[in-house]
Amino acid sequence: MITNCAVNESYEISPRFQRTVEERIARLERDAQSDESLVAQLLDGDHIRRQMRLVAIQRAEALRMRLFLDRARTRLPRPLIEL
Repeated sequence: MITNCAVNESYEISPRFQRTVEERIARLERDAQSDESLVAQLLDGDHIRRQMRLVAIQRAEALRMRLFLDRARTRLPRPLIEL
């Protein structure tokens, strides 16, 4: 059972973590595109189905991470000099 209590929840993340997540999203999308292009070379139906499932999972994970970043706020860095 899925509840909607997390829909309005916001997170605060560091700029470094945001950059890491963005890099991971780009890598997932790049890998999905590459894996999908390999399907044309496959002959076995089961292998094709598994390959397309891999592509779908990669894209779903990238979307999940994008949605997380949409809800997240980037924390401002701490001042270098104590005020």
